[in-house]
Amino acid sequence: MASKEANLEALLYAAGDNGLEEQNLIEMLEIDGETLDKVAENLQRKLTKNSDSGLQLIHIAHTYKLTTSPQTAKIIEKYFQKDLTKNLSQSALEILAIVAYRQPITRVEIDDIRGVNSSGALQTLVWRGLIKADGKKDAPGHPKLYVTTDYFLQYFNYHSLADLPLIEDFVDNDSNGEIDLFEAKGTADKQMQKEER
Repeated sequence: MASKEANLEALLYAAGDNGLEEQNLIEMLEIDGETLDKVAENLQRKLTKNSDSGLQLIHIAHTYKLTTSPQTAKIIEKYFQKDLTKNLSQSALEILAIVAYRQPITRVEIDDIRGVNSSGALQTLVWRGLIKADGKKDAPGHPKLYVTTDYFLQYFNYHSLADLPLIEDFVDNDSNGEIDLFEAKGTADKQMQKEER
């Protein structure tokens, strides 16, 4: 059975950049606030003592986060300069387009549209912050509903979802049979303005 420190570390790793609020950790770890402080202190001491650890535990505004340690700053900077996160696979782009136009949507509905299992690429998009689970569908099993995030808008330089190009604009697609749903930014807003007149 995992120790409280191991469970805290795992929870904070899974929570990512947002971290977890003290109250949520108290409930999940089934401990009181004083014990949480001690467990967090022990984990921080363990991470600090281990010179081979690239992580640290921080506590900001009643929230605990697992972050990279200052000693790894150069390699992290190199990673972001390389910008390995910018490349999205064709399947990830397909899923992103489906979510953008059909949100909120479940993974099973995405699979039905694509005809293949989408779970791997879907998790990649969640991990990269382009889509997120936002509630559950009132259906058997209560599957998660996926929607695009604000970061999705930022990533494709949109101001709102209304900037997505209209599907109708892609009826006559190019000679390869491929279309880029994220290229014609602003088309939807212009169309909406015309209709309002």
